[in-house]
Amino acid sequence: MEVRTVAVIGAGIMGRGIAHAAALGGYRTILEDILPSSLRRAGDEIRANLDKAVELGKVTAEEATGAMGRIEYAGAVDEAARAADLVIEAVPEEMESKIEIFTLLDKICRPETILASNTSSLSITEIASVTYRPKKCVGMHFFNPVHKMKLLEIVRALETSDDTLSTAAEVGRRMKKEVVVIKESPGFITSRINAMIGNEAFCMLQEGIASAEDIDKAVKLGLNHPMGPFELVDLVGLDTRLYILENLHKTLGEKYRPAPLLVQYVKAGRLGRKAGRGVFTYSEQTPRPEAATETK
Repeated sequence: MEVRTVAVIGAGIMGRGIAHAAALGGYRTILEDILPSSLRRAGDEIRANLDKAVELGKVTAEEATGAMGRIEYAGAVDEAARAADLVIEAVPEEMESKIEIFTLLDKICRPETILASNTSSLSITEIASVTYRPKKCVGMHFFNPVHKMKLLEIVRALETSDDTLSTAAEVGRRMKKEVVVIKESPGFITSRINAMIGNEAFCMLQEGIASAEDIDKAVKLGLNHPMGPFELVDLVGLDTRLYILENLHKTLGEKYRPAPLLVQYVKAGRLGRKAGRGVFTYSEQTPRPEAATETK
C-alpha cells in the first residue's frame, strides 16, 4: 500500500516529534489535538528543531521549509483522519484512551487506512480487537526525542497482515529510522529491558548502595549508556515507568514488581522533569538530555 498522507493523533511530545519526522520524510502530515495551545506549541517546537537541524547541517534550508509546508493542523480527530492513509495514535499510555481512539478511528477512516499505535508496552492485539480492521492495525513505537532517535520498533499483533507490516516499515525508513520488527510481547524489546534496569537502580538507591548520581555515572561510564537510569526515568516520567512496570509485573511476573521507592516517589508527585522534581530537582534552565528510550 502506498502512503501519501499521515495523520498523527495527539500533539504532545511524541506526537509533535512523529509529525516532524513524517513531514521531513516527504509525507503530507496532519497533526491533531483538541487543545489549540498544544498545536501552537507543537508548531513552534517543530520549527525550532528544524531550524536547529539546518544550523547543524543535518538538513538543508530547502528540506526544512518543505517539511514545514507539508504539516497541517487539525482540532478534531475526524478532520485529521478522514484523508489519511496511515493514522498514528500518540495519546497517553493508557489502554482506555487508546481503545477509545481506535474505536473512533475505525468508524471515521477509509477501510484501507492503516491504524498504528505509538505504545511502548500495551497490547496491539487488544487495541486492534475493538476495530473491524485488525489486519490493518500495527504498533509503531517511536523514541523520545523522535527527531533525533534513530530506532523504530514495529510491533506485529496477532492479526497484523504482511502488507501492513511492510508499509509501516517503509514509512519508518522514509522517516530515516532504523526499523526492528517484533512479534507482540509485553514491553516489546526496549521497554522490557529498560524497565528492568531502571527498577534495579531504584532498588539499589533504596538499599543505600550508592547515590543516584553515582549509579548514573557508573552506568554511563561502565556500560557506555548515553544516559543514566535516573536521568532517563526523570525524562520519560516516573509515572510512565511505573505504569509500564505494573503492566509487565501483571503479565511477566514477580521480577518486574515495581521498587517500593519508585511507587513512593510517584505518590509524592515526584514525576520527573515535567513536575520539576523526580529523582533529581530541575529548574527551567536545566538542559534537556539528548536521548531517551520510552514514550510519553
